[in-house]
Amino acid sequence: MTGQPPDDASQKDGMASAARRAAQRDALAQDEPEPSLAARLGQIGILGWTIVLPTLVCLALGRWLDRMAGTKVFFSAPLLMIGAALGLWSAWKWMHRQQGGKRD
Repeated sequence: MTGQPPDDASQKDGMASAARRAAQRDALAQDEPEPSLAARLGQIGILGWTIVLPTLVCLALGRWLDRMAGTKVFFSAPLLMIGAALGLWSAWKWMHRQQGGKRD
């Protein structure tokens, strides 16, 4: 029946496995300490510039092409989107490189 409490043996097995998982998490935390605040802020800065720099470069190229062709935003708008897409893709790749093999 579903309303019965679990017996002592299954309760002890569950507690033992939970204790083993907690010990494994503690050992992993000791092997790989949490990065410092400065390291985290540095990562955020790198990530921001990884997105912004290609966006600005493509925008500048688009503005230059628009001035040369005598158009308003014919080149600027699509190149802005392409630059943002490149920046986001690059940031995504960088984050996965930083993460390494830390997947569960």
